[in-house]
Amino acid sequence: MAKHIFVTGGVVSSLGKGLTSASIGMLLEHRGLTVRMQKFDPYLNVDPGTMSPYQHGEVYVLDDGAETDLDLGHYERFTNAPLNRDCNYTTGKIYQSIITKERNGEYRGKTVQVIPHVTDEIKACIRRLLAPEVDVVITEIGGTVGDIEAMPFFEAIRQFALEVGKQNCLFIHLTLVPYLKAAGELKTKPTQHSVQELRKIGIQPDVVICRTERTIPPEDCDKIAQMCSIERRAVIEEKDREHSIYEVPVSLHGNKLDEFIIEKLNLTKAKAPVIDDWREMLTRIIKPAHEVQIAFVGKYVKHRDAYKSVYEALDHAGIFHNCKVRLSRIEAENIEKEGAESLLHGVDGLLVPGGFDKRGTNGKIEAIRYAREKNIPFFGICLGLQCATIEFARNVLGLTGANSTEFDKHTAHPVVAMMDAQKKVTQIGGTNRLGAYDCKLVPETRAAAAYKASLVSERHRHRYEVNNDYRDRLEAAGLVISGTSPDGTLVEVIELPNHPWFVGVQCHPEFKSKPVAPHPLFRDFIGASLKLRQGKKKIDEANRTRPVIVG
Repeated sequence: MAKHIFVTGGVVSSLGKGLTSASIGMLLEHRGLTVRMQKFDPYLNVDPGTMSPYQHGEVYVLDDGAETDLDLGHYERFTNAPLNRDCNYTTGKIYQSIITKERNGEYRGKTVQVIPHVTDEIKACIRRLLAPEVDVVITEIGGTVGDIEAMPFFEAIRQFALEVGKQNCLFIHLTLVPYLKAAGELKTKPTQHSVQELRKIGIQPDVVICRTERTIPPEDCDKIAQMCSIERRAVIEEKDREHSIYEVPVSLHGNKLDEFIIEKLNLTKAKAPVIDDWREMLTRIIKPAHEVQIAFVGKYVKHRDAYKSVYEALDHAGIFHNCKVRLSRIEAENIEKEGAESLLHGVDGLLVPGGFDKRGTNGKIEAIRYAREKNIPFFGICLGLQCATIEFARNVLGLTGANSTEFDKHTAHPVVAMMDAQKKVTQIGGTNRLGAYDCKLVPETRAAAAYKASLVSERHRHRYEVNNDYRDRLEAAGLVISGTSPDGTLVEVIELPNHPWFVGVQCHPEFKSKPVAPHPLFRDFIGASLKLRQGKKKIDEANRTRPVIVG
C-alpha cells in the first residue's frame, strides 16, 4: 500500500508549502522511493488559466494541457514525479464534477451535500494517483487552516486517514514563527494557535515545520513540541535561505526530516540518501565564477511569481555555466517611455517572455530591435517570438504597420494572426493551444545544435501564430524558420543566422528546465550572453593596459 503525506499550512499564506512539499519529494526520491505529487487549491475557479498574473502568478502548463498552479513547477523542478491533470484540483473543478454527476442522475435522487459527496470526490482524487509502483503520494492543501473555503479538503484528508489507517498517513503542518523586533524575541504562540485550529477539525500533525527568519532557540522548540503534542524531533526549523530555494531540501535533510518520515511510515524500501548532485549544484550557486546581466522585458514584472519558471530556468542555465545570472526586470511600457538605449545599454542578453493583450508590446518590439541591431543575444518566448517577427517585418522587410491581429485587427500586414483552430472558440478557459506538441528542427541551426535532436516536444499556451502568408517574404529577407510543426504548417522556432544568438520559440521551454538539467535553449542563451560579457571584459582590459602616447 502506498503511504500518504499531507502538507498543510497555518498562520499566514505564502509560507512555501509547495516548495516544502517538493523538497520532501526530492529527498524521498534520492532515497530510492517512487513519489507522486498533488495539490488541492480551495478557490472556485476551475483552474488558474483565466486568472490575472498579478493575482495568481504564472500558470504552469503540463504535457496533457492542464493549466495548473505554479507549485506544480516546484514539483517538476525538484522531482521526477510525472504530473498530469489529476495532480491539481480546485474547489471549482471538484464542484464541476459533482454538478455534472448530479445533472446526469448519478446520485439517484439523493440530496447532494458537502459530506459525503464533496469529501468523497476529494478522496477519489487522491486515489487517482495510486499505482502499484508508487511508494508515497504527497498532497498539498492550499490556503491556510481555518479558511472557510478549505474546510472540505481538511475534512476529506481527516476521513482519508481513518479509511487507510493512520499508520499509512503522515500530517505535516507548516507554520510561521515570527520575530518581534520591539520585543527582541521569536513568538511561538501563532504556531500553537494554528495547530490548535488543525486539531479542532480532527487532525493531529505529526510534524510541525517552522518557517523563521532567525534560528529558533531550543527552549522554543521544546515549547512547540509540548503545546502541539508532538515529538521534539518532529519540530523542524526551516530558516529563510540566504542564496537559493534549492537549499531547502538540504536544510530539511540536515534536520533529519526525511529520516523521521521513513521511520514513521515504515518505508522499508528506502535507501541511504545520496544527494551529492544537489550539493554540487548548490556549490555553483553559492560561489559562482562568473556573472551576466540579462534584461528581462515583460508585462508583469511587478509580480515576482508571474514569470516564476522563466526566472528559475535562467538560474538553471547559470548553474550550468557556473555563472550568476543578474536580472534587470524592466516593464515593457517603460521602454516605450524612456527608450531602449537608456534601459538596455550594457546588458549581456535580452529575454522577452510570453504574455497576452496589447499593453507594452511596442516596448518589447523596440527592445528586440535594439538587441538585433546591437548584436546582443536575444531569446524570445511565445509572445517574444511574435514580437520578434513583427519587429523584423517592420524594420528589415519594410512592412509599415506590420502587427499581430491580437493587437490590431485591421493591420495592413498581419504577420502574426489567430490560428485557424482558434477562430471559432468562444470560451476563454482551457481553449488555448495547450500542452505538449512535437516540433521538427532544421539541421545546422542554433535550435538543432542546442537540442542535439531533429524532433523535440515542448509545451504550448497560445492562440496566435506566425502568418503563413508572410513566411516566404520573411525567409527571403533573412529570417530563418528553424522549427515547425511536423506537418510544416505552424512556425515553432525562428532565428537569425548572422547574429551572436537570436532565437524565438512559440513554446514555453521554461517548463522543462531543472536545476540539475537546464533546458538546452536557456543553457545556450546564457552561454552566448556570457561569451559577450567576457569579450567586452577583454576589450576593457586591453584599453586599460594600452600605453598612452604623449606629444
